[in-house]
Amino acid sequence: MARIAALLLIGLSFMAAVSPAAAASSSATVMVKNPIDLARSSETIVLDAAELRRILGVDDVRRVHVRDPRSSQDLLIQAVDLNDDGTQDQLLFQTDIGPSETRKFVLTVGEIQVAAREQFKAYGRFVRERHDDFAWENDRIAHRMYGAALETWAQEPLTSSAVDVWSKRTRKLVINDWYMVDDYHHDHGEGADLYSAGSSRGCGGDGLWAGGQLYPSANFRDSRVLANGPIRVMFGLVYPAWQVGGVRVSMVKRITLDAGQNLDRFESHYTVESGSGELIEAIGIRKTPAVQLAFSRERGTLRAWEALKGDDGQLGCAVIVDPASVIGNKEDSKNYLVTAKLPPDKVAIYYAGFGWNKSGDFKGPAEWDRYVAQFAIRLRSPLQVSLAPQ
Repeated sequence: MARIAALLLIGLSFMAAVSPAAAASSSATVMVKNPIDLARSSETIVLDAAELRRILGVDDVRRVHVRDPRSSQDLLIQAVDLNDDGTQDQLLFQTDIGPSETRKFVLTVGEIQVAAREQFKAYGRFVRERHDDFAWENDRIAHRMYGAALETWAQEPLTSSAVDVWSKRTRKLVINDWYMVDDYHHDHGEGADLYSAGSSRGCGGDGLWAGGQLYPSANFRDSRVLANGPIRVMFGLVYPAWQVGGVRVSMVKRITLDAGQNLDRFESHYTVESGSGELIEAIGIRKTPAVQLAFSRERGTLRAWEALKGDDGQLGCAVIVDPASVIGNKEDSKNYLVTAKLPPDKVAIYYAGFGWNKSGDFKGPAEWDRYVAQFAIRLRSPLQVSLAPQ
């Protein structure tokens, strides 16, 4: 738990620098510029809470209202306390923005805003009743990863750090309902668990590559929720040490998923416990017999498109890494893999997620490829955000 807390202030996806202001004011403006000729939807804007307190003279940033002048409506916000000290560190909101467009938002101070249940578009939790799953979702996709209790389950034990997939055809949140009914392998109109990750990497699980083979971790041992909607879910998972050739490593993984997105941000923070040797990051997609696979070193992408069983439809999975870190693509008996250099701080950052043709968002691999390519472009060209008193 202490190791997770030490990592909480590391930068997040789509985050932009906020310019300083001179003095407290009754209102402020946020300018958001799209530097590329590409329309962007459900982009998360992250504002620094300390700057908001200084500029607006407000103690609790949940009192900050973000108004869109175009609609004259206040937008949904989320305050985030990254280290659980009772002080909010960030304020989030989302916007759509056109190609090369600049948008303006007005900040004022009012009553504390509390989101209604139907406004939540991201959520996650530890599921002790299902052998220590950690499950999370947004309005488009859902996942789970496996905890310690599953390794020794008498009926169907599984040791795996795979990323599992739950396919959704509804925008509402379903995790609690599906676990409660406990019939989530059958599609009753909202989607289902139609994907078997098993001991593969599933859709975006990782490990370390050494001596021509993959060394994945066992199941996570601890978890901590860092942010839980309505816009962003973010949490940490702690994995026990394991042997990678001549090196013994442990890992803390932090995962972030925002509303309106089909790809999660993954951060794997490795610690060398003993030994020495080269460590190479490997992120994978499960291997199936009739998969359509595409790898682009230039874009740093690995994507698959596969048919699920029976009439369960088709599913695309993708992994995106920094192209500058890409070594190549590998495979073993269970996975297609993209390998990447592990930076000196031993923090591997990548994005992974999926799309289902029955969700209504993707008809086939061409649309999935377009989404993944544009997501990669957005990552390389973050929005430019500035905050100033008004």
